[in-house]
Amino acid sequence: MPNVSIDGVEYEVAEGRTILQAIDDLGLLMNGVDIPHYCWHPKLSIDGSCRLCQVEVEGFPKLQIACNTPVKDGMVVRTQTESVQRAREGVMELLLVNHPLDCPICDQAGECKLQDYAFEYGLSHARTEEPRRALKKRYDIGPTILLDQERCILCRRCVRFCREVPETSELAVFARGDRSTIDVHPGVELDNDYSMNVADICPVGALTTKDFRFKVRVWFLDDVPGVCTGCSNGCNIHLGVASNKVYRYVPRRNDEVNETWICDEGRLSYKAIGAPDRLDASELRHADGRVETVRRDQAITLAAAKLRSLIATQGAGALAGIASAHATNEDLFTFRRLLDALGIESRACPVPTGRSDALLIKAEKAANAAGARALGFGDPAPVLDRLRGGGLEGAIVLGHDLLGPLGPDVSRLGSLDTVILIDTHHSELERVADVVFPARHAAEKLGTLTNHAGRVQRVQPALEPPFEAYAEGEILTRLGEALALPGFEADWDPRAVSKRMAQEVRAFAGCDVDSVGDSGKPMPGGSA
Repeated sequence: MPNVSIDGVEYEVAEGRTILQAIDDLGLLMNGVDIPHYCWHPKLSIDGSCRLCQVEVEGFPKLQIACNTPVKDGMVVRTQTESVQRAREGVMELLLVNHPLDCPICDQAGECKLQDYAFEYGLSHARTEEPRRALKKRYDIGPTILLDQERCILCRRCVRFCREVPETSELAVFARGDRSTIDVHPGVELDNDYSMNVADICPVGALTTKDFRFKVRVWFLDDVPGVCTGCSNGCNIHLGVASNKVYRYVPRRNDEVNETWICDEGRLSYKAIGAPDRLDASELRHADGRVETVRRDQAITLAAAKLRSLIATQGAGALAGIASAHATNEDLFTFRRLLDALGIESRACPVPTGRSDALLIKAEKAANAAGARALGFGDPAPVLDRLRGGGLEGAIVLGHDLLGPLGPDVSRLGSLDTVILIDTHHSELERVADVVFPARHAAEKLGTLTNHAGRVQRVQPALEPPFEAYAEGEILTRLGEALALPGFEADWDPRAVSKRMAQEVRAFAGCDVDSVGDSGKPMPGGSA
């Protein structure tokens, strides 16, 4: 591996990489080694058009662009010399010649690289007096994106993204020289499954999403690392949270999962967190069909009494446990322990499915189907057969994904003696359940999720629900305590549960909530 000196510090880097790539591989780019850049992106082809990343390389007569200069053994690179600083000032001055002075009303303000680099590397004043060119503003180029051509600095990231990632090529550069503009092809809309990523990679405010535009200033947002729960890919994200509300998902880089992208459907799935159809109170359904809102502890007592009575008269074999592939591994491990303690052997996990593609979108529309299977919750068909054949008298149900495979037979579930439901949103199951508990969304709790490839990833509470709701694991623990089951006496602690799961379940060995880190950790393999 080549040894390269950068600003007097020796580094061992991978062969065949450019200077920028090598520094990015080391985790030092703009994090110890500052080489400003616009057109270069770690997951796109090299363009070399902005010229901002120029550095001195010993032995070369002129400055070199770091994005397209291969490293060689013994190379000496200097990033902070006077000639480099002058080159950066010149590039910034040219980029700002036609850029509108609308930072106070630009939605990119606060996370704009043109602002940042103008402050760090630009001149303190402009030398031009000519009027800036007038181009299209608030230009609708598709269902998700607006374009402001005046702000564009022609880095061409968006063009390369559409050509190389979704391979749809809606965007292109039109005209030449100082007349060049970014635009969609005539008669074409920017309408692919990943279109909103162009706003993420745009270094200025030229491309903005209609969904987030003018909702909240970004400096009011806390970026909380998390996982998208839209499908089983488990794309890494930052949740933008302000005043206990999620305003957006943006992709978080994880080269093992989603690189730096996220699909539009997953990006917009944040809306389910604060949706008006969230379950916000525990409910008890009386024999006459009347529904009463009760406190959680009262609901726990009533649910435990119904389960105790049913088991005493019909036996544990008359009950089934239906898991949710949206619950965390810790929730499901607690559910498994409760079913084991009660002697309930019938257990399953229905997983909703939909369309998929070859990039990120997976057919399983739940974040933790692999984790549920590893914990012993499999195909729901045998349990449904028992339900339709009259072999069940009760069920503890997490979530409402059972509605998919159950279809019109949901009324059969309502005829059971006891149905305990723990769910996040209102559904038809709520109307047939005897006791209902509101559960937390994955963005509101601590735990782990396992994606389709067996990678265990951490979620953490980004906000608190504005109503009485608890993680499924905590509700199940309280239920076990009310049933006087051994091992359910203590308060539910997701960290302690995670460590116990990693010790007792071979598939999760070494994969507790603290050890997986922000990037996740692959399961060691094996079965539960």
